[in-house]
Amino acid sequence: MKTARQAARERRRRRRLMLGTTLALTAAGVLAYLVMGAFPGRGADAGSAADAPSATTQVRAAGSAEARAAATSASPSTTGTSTPTAAASTASARPSAKDTPPSRRTTSTTASPAGRIRPDTTYTGVATAYAAGDGNGACLFGPSDNLMIAAMNTTDYETSRACGAYVLVHAANGASVTVRITNECPLPCAPGQLDLSQQAFAKLADLRVGRLPITWQLVSPGSAGTISIRYKTGSSPYWCGIQVIGHRNPVARLEVRTSGGWRQLPRTDYNYFISADGGGCGGSIRITDLYGEQLTVSGIALRPDVVQPTQVQFARH
Repeated sequence: MKTARQAARERRRRRRLMLGTTLALTAAGVLAYLVMGAFPGRGADAGSAADAPSATTQVRAAGSAEARAAATSASPSTTGTSTPTAAASTASARPSAKDTPPSRRTTSTTASPAGRIRPDTTYTGVATAYAAGDGNGACLFGPSDNLMIAAMNTTDYETSRACGAYVLVHAANGASVTVRITNECPLPCAPGQLDLSQQAFAKLADLRVGRLPITWQLVSPGSAGTISIRYKTGSSPYWCGIQVIGHRNPVARLEVRTSGGWRQLPRTDYNYFISADGGGCGGSIRITDLYGEQLTVSGIALRPDVVQPTQVQFARH
């Protein structure tokens, strides 16, 4: 049995042993830390390895189109295929059809200049009759010696595009007549309707019939003389209106020569092409028929309300 003095010595020995063990462990930890600091590459590798699983998990968890696109654009292409960013840039540089400027579409060589009245097309309607007087009408061609003329309904008149057109009219009874469009038949004239001069209507039926079912189509007459040009009253180098008279086929477009090149003029419902600022007035004129044939006329003086003949005419079709 231990005495009290022996027990005290035992306790003191145990405390010294525990303190020594603690100091030894601490020294070992410090030594390990110093060893790791002497080899930094190993610590960096360990850090990368620790970070890799979380990065891989993040990419897999995303799985979105944006993540895949980012991964694709980040890696170099080995097949020559554009990256998504490059493809988007190419697409945005390519204008869509609706963005194409309307002026490009109108100057296309494949675009037809024809309006509602087209060649090789048969139209159905009714014929009525009116007193044509001296033959003048909305087209402002002036008096006519030949009263085989007609007024076109407003829809097919199409802002005077029908002016000067020759149409062959057939009645159900087999009678027919060719008339030139010199006037407009306002509403209630329906699409397809022709208001014939009384002289022309009488070639098809008795005037007492009133309304006559008909069919009609555009024709290109054999004898038409040559084209004339007239400047409107009030025309000057600062404003002018130009009219084409005596054309075999309907006129689809009129252009004037300016310092910047050919300029297309807008057409009025009274059958004049207008240069509102005087550009091209008194210069060369280029006219195009609905078949696409172009005729250029030079030497027409800027003389208002004077019919000036040319030496040209559109081809027969």
